[in-house]
Amino acid sequence: MVRLGPVGVTYAAQPTDEHERGIAFAQQVESLGYSTLWLPGGQGNTLPLIDEVVRGTERLQIASGIIPVDVVPATEVARLHAELAQAAPGRFVVGLGGAHGPRPLRTLGAYLDLLDTEDPVVPAASRVLAALGPDMLDLARERASGAYPYLVTPEYVAGARAALGPDPALAVLLAIVPETDAATAREIARQPLRFLSTVPGYRNNFLRMGFSEPEIESLADRLVDAVVAWGDLDTIVARVGEYHDAGADQVVLGNLGDWNGPEGWLGRFAEALLS
Repeated sequence: MVRLGPVGVTYAAQPTDEHERGIAFAQQVESLGYSTLWLPGGQGNTLPLIDEVVRGTERLQIASGIIPVDVVPATEVARLHAELAQAAPGRFVVGLGGAHGPRPLRTLGAYLDLLDTEDPVVPAASRVLAALGPDMLDLARERASGAYPYLVTPEYVAGARAALGPDPALAVLLAIVPETDAATAREIARQPLRFLSTVPGYRNNFLRMGFSEPEIESLADRLVDAVVAWGDLDTIVARVGEYHDAGADQVVLGNLGDWNGPEGWLGRFAEALLS
């Protein structure tokens, strides 16, 4: 099973980014004591960046959050996993998701079948699935080492922990906005939500969590405040604690602002959460 430390962070990489930036950020994350760096995949192939970041650090876990299975061939994932298992054992966490179309569960299941039969295989113990709905959580429990949900409440996390059981890893990506003005913070939070709220998986999960169609359409304050942590340092640290208390093994900080701006949020959160 994948074992995750209490706090991870994200780096909003794109396939066209200069890899030197990603490596430098990863080295900073490692030096501050974070356990995991999650490299979002979007709709591109970030495997080359993952390879260089793993090799450019010494002990930091590098997780793909997530590899889109309808874009990146399973053979490429298996090849990189095998290479890094030799060069840096246990440090590449294979996060998978992004199955679109009419039958996403079947698409992801077929992809896992391929990883099970590649030579060498990518074992379930190395895999984490981007999961929201109950069927996807079941798949994460049965065929992976854990789940990686996003835009969820602590109440959802408690339910997900019950569905997964005690052993699988539960890493929760929490969008954060280090901004104390409510109107400004909520507007920053709404920028990614305007698109994500139209994605069926997220929209359906908002409904399951008790938000109404009008609240989703308008991105009401109640919804924004429930799934995004904003405010000063102490307020956000307290929100992180709520997710841990609900059953998250790791809370992954997804800063919607600038990690290394004048406020130095990367270091400030490390001091507050890891000391």
